Amino acid sequence: MSKIVALDFGLKRTGVAISDDAKMFAFGLETVDSANLMTYLKALVVREKVDTIVLGLPKRLNNEDAHVTQNVLLLKSTLEKEFPTVKLELLDERFTSKMASQSMHFAGATKKQKKEKGLIDKVSATIILQDYIG
Repeated sequence: MSKIVALDFGLKRTGVAISDDAKMFAFGLETVDSANLMTYLKALVVREKVDTIVLGLPKRLNNEDAHVTQNVLLLKSTLEKEFPTVKLELLDERFTSKMASQSMHFAGATKKQKKEKGLIDKVSATIILQDYIG
């Protein structure tokens, strides 16, 4: 069975989440150095039989592009060329970092964990994916 992957892309790090085989649940996978993202995804797409990649699209509250929005659109274009059989989706990611921090707080994360940006990115990717799955 195929899976869905969600990415919370950042210029330094990218949070990665993956669905289960039934595409009902989202799981945080890891945080990847963005410079190594394409190499990572090439292996992941094959290993996990990924048929859809969801990219978090950063927008400001007034719906204008955020500073990294153009980079996400470039990444989408690159992924479409690299993985022509994989469906690429964009999903509004406003508030996911805030939601990730709150989720970690309610889950009992330590102060150190709450400040770990890589963990926040991974949780944000999980929220993006769960939102996409519905």
